[in-house]
Amino acid sequence: MRAAVIGLLLSAIVSAPTAQAYDANDPANCNGIDWDDQRALVVSKVTAQPRAHLIKSPYDDDFKAASCPAATDACRKKSFLVTGDLVLVGKTRGEFTCVLYQSPAAKKPTWSKGWLPSAALTPVTPMASPQISDWTGKWSQPGGTIAIKRGDGGKLHVEGEMIVRGAQNVQTGEIGAKVTPQGGVIAFVDDGTTSFEKKDAGECRVRMQRIGPWLVVEDNSGCGGVAVTFTGFYRRAK
Repeated sequence: MRAAVIGLLLSAIVSAPTAQAYDANDPANCNGIDWDDQRALVVSKVTAQPRAHLIKSPYDDDFKAASCPAATDACRKKSFLVTGDLVLVGKTRGEFTCVLYQSPAAKKPTWSKGWLPSAALTPVTPMASPQISDWTGKWSQPGGTIAIKRGDGGKLHVEGEMIVRGAQNVQTGEIGAKVTPQGGVIAFVDDGTTSFEKKDAGECRVRMQRIGPWLVVEDNSGCGGVAVTFTGFYRRAK
């Protein structure tokens, strides 16, 4: 009898989905936005009317969404975005695009992620030729601030700080560089003395764009402690 019970337990353990089965690199999994040395981050606007529900990845619902992403009720999340919301755009899979969204009213650096139908999104064109005054000022998002000041010789002086508060500790990150905007983009490695074109150089790689009223920032997650990133939408202080 005891052997039979043990056998049943072992069978249940083997057949049950476990954390070890999770594969973050599964192409069907929307994990967020990956850094790309070759191109700047793309921002899109939700143009679906009146809303677009986020779509699940296979490992959602305790590993019960294996058929997702798909255009089915079973794959549709309760959470949704509305017309006009801006998202950071990642990879595509079939008719879906992986997106990150943060509410402009958020008080903490938290993001929603998931697939959206690509047809529900329209890319937003960055400011074509930002002037120095378009960059300068104090910019902020939940947990982080970036100050951009006019420097010498057409350069800008960028300083930023990010704080991520966890349950057990606090992780921080800092950026500081002197850089010349090029092609409507601020891009720098570490303190700005290393050429951004050197793909494998430096630890902290950062790009900034002006899109609408926002300063849109992305980094390679190498600018601070664990889980620290400056990536996101920043508002200019009034």
